[in-house]
Amino acid sequence: MIDPLRLETGGTKFEIDWGAERFLAAQRGEEKIAVEIKTFTSDSPLTDYHAALGQFLNYRLALEMIAPERTLYLAIPIMVQESFFQREFAQKSLERYQVSRIIYNPIDEVIMQWIK
Repeated sequence: MIDPLRLETGGTKFEIDWGAERFLAAQRGEEKIAVEIKTFTSDSPLTDYHAALGQFLNYRLALEMIAPERTLYLAIPIMVQESFFQREFAQKSLERYQVSRIIYNPIDEVIMQWIK
């Protein structure tokens, strides 16, 4: 069982939803990780990405402040990876902001790929 990770740093508390969007702490082998899981269910993957990237960057900063040993990953559904994240803008953005990703299959609930 993976426990949620609640953060409080710099006078700010991070309250994480328990619905389809989750922020989890875990270990991948010897690596300590945190995972922000996104579903990208709105009509606009760009709008979903804006929100996901903002959260990702804020969570990564908080982790750097209080748990620098953890690597943050953004979990993305495989169908969004194969469509929106193949666009040049998305690729450049992921590279610029160094977004580590987990590509998952939401139907089978399995991890398809780790991208660091």
